[in-house]
Amino acid sequence: MRDISLENIEITSLSQAVDAIEDINCTKAGTELMKYKAVFKPIKLTNIDVRGANILKQTFLSKGGEVVVSCHCADFTAETTDVLILATLHQYRLAIPVLHIQPWGLKEVAVLLEQALAKEYAK
Repeated sequence: MRDISLENIEITSLSQAVDAIEDINCTKAGTELMKYKAVFKPIKLTNIDVRGANILKQTFLSKGGEVVVSCHCADFTAETTDVLILATLHQYRLAIPVLHIQPWGLKEVAVLLEQALAKEYAK
């Protein structure tokens, strides 16, 4: 019987992702494809229009991510909400172009996300 073991690792940057993926002996091409999927990056946004927050949630859900929203997004008892995006760098790359064409402040959210993640993508 094999002696299988488990190791918990934390990956917070693309360089750490590359190291972890290369440690598995993945190909260079595979490493390029997988590195953005290995970095989980929660981002909090404040003062988001609740209508936009609902679209933001739908957009990230369709890309495999998640967005935590307040109850106000369901009952519309407030105009704005804070949100917590839970996604990988890969999911952000898929979602941001969609946000650029959405109303209710999501174009601005797309720009803010691009700016916040520019350092991550450059690594």
